[in-house]
Amino acid sequence: MIRLDQYEIWFLTGSQHLYGKETLEQVAQHSQKIVATLSDCASIPTKIIFKPVLTTPEEITQIVRASNNDDRCVGVIAWMHTFSPAKNWIAGLSALQKPLAHLHTQFNQDIPWSEIDMDFMNLNQAAHGDREFGFMATRMRLQRKVVVGHWQDQEVQARLGAWIRVACAWADAQGMRVVRFGDNMRSVAVTEGDKVEAQLRLGYQVYGYGLGDLVEHIQAVSEGDLRQLLELYQAQYLVADDLQTGGEHHDSVREAARIELGLRSFLVNGNFKAFTTTFENLHGLVQLPGIAAQRLMADGYGFGAEGDWRTSALLRTMKVMASGLAGGTSFMEDYTYHLKPTGMKVLGSHMLEICPSIADSQPKLEVHPLGIGGKADPVRLVFDAPTGNAINASIIDMGNRLRMVVNDVDVVVADEPMPKLPVARVMWIPQPSLKVGAAAWIYAGGAHHTVFSQALTAEHMMDYAEIAQIELLHITQDTTLHQFKNELRWNEMFYLLGRGY
Repeated sequence: MIRLDQYEIWFLTGSQHLYGKETLEQVAQHSQKIVATLSDCASIPTKIIFKPVLTTPEEITQIVRASNNDDRCVGVIAWMHTFSPAKNWIAGLSALQKPLAHLHTQFNQDIPWSEIDMDFMNLNQAAHGDREFGFMATRMRLQRKVVVGHWQDQEVQARLGAWIRVACAWADAQGMRVVRFGDNMRSVAVTEGDKVEAQLRLGYQVYGYGLGDLVEHIQAVSEGDLRQLLELYQAQYLVADDLQTGGEHHDSVREAARIELGLRSFLVNGNFKAFTTTFENLHGLVQLPGIAAQRLMADGYGFGAEGDWRTSALLRTMKVMASGLAGGTSFMEDYTYHLKPTGMKVLGSHMLEICPSIADSQPKLEVHPLGIGGKADPVRLVFDAPTGNAINASIIDMGNRLRMVVNDVDVVVADEPMPKLPVARVMWIPQPSLKVGAAAWIYAGGAHHTVFSQALTAEHMMDYAEIAQIELLHITQDTTLHQFKNELRWNEMFYLLGRGY
């Protein structure tokens, strides 16, 4: 469902006519070699497209406008091989509507100590050419990513790759259609929000539908399609005995499969990329969608429980960023704590809907009572997540701005088995500790719903916040509450008095 190789990044090289035709030909050759290397790099998921060397304001403006109008182009990388007078870039940068990365590199890695002369110096001027470009971008208050280092350095390639993934996700989010089945959970504050502002700022288009619209698709599911999906369940999961053909709850798994097929049909027909459900709006459904939500997330759809459309859209965006990377990405909730002083941890889970992309082994298909919602016992996949590094990310509406909160976490093994817990789950320790991490999250107003990812890092989210021009707060191993509370105060001043957004 998600393909990043359909997108392009345009590589723009700045120079000027002062150095003569021969130098400009060398600049073009060097740029083409850099582009070819980056395009073949494993950490870069899209094509990098070389564009002719830019030397005049007219050329720059023309290529920028072309990038704006090309749907395949999701961003531009700029590099000043020689000195490129930055006033030439004003009109073009003013018109730019795509994400911008500034690669501060030079063609040669080492100074040719015994051979260096003025011809070499005139050709290789990125050290000050890029600073001229950087001044103009800063003077124009442009949000961009600056990557410094040699273009063959794996770290440089990885940082460009991270930004490119975010640029792809940003393109995917523009016009993203999100469907809400019913409203958000009654009286809950954090799942409310300004959908107009979300569309203006992030590109989301959020639509509400009644359950009857979904039920029509569920009722139209054919027996043949239902049979094929049930066979797929058997092949992909460990199916509990009571869900097997002739088992006590086999009808439950048939109904769950029917809901999945109907929901999938609705999403495909409406060109939706994300959706929400809530246990308070189930009229016409036999059970709350469990495995349906889980499997759709695994296929790249965004999901939010209790009508949480903002987390649903963020999950889709992070799924795009993570496409092809090792590790999974899922809807998540901080559910309960282990507060033993020598080993404080968070048990992350939800009633049903955790994406199997984060499973550490073959999930088991089970049915259990839910206890809320007043419907039949729902079917769900049960599993644990593997250990390792991860992030939790949340977007909240502060009234005058959107704020993203990101916490680095360490996924660990549970102290003991939990054989009676009938849901997918993750155990993690927030950085720098549960006490500090949870307090910082609460001071920041972070939501109880998050997107959890073992594929992405905070760098991806920082790049996203820069492109979206939203506030970002990062809780790390080095966070102290004194420093974090000061950051909150300074940010409040900035957004109140400085620029609003």
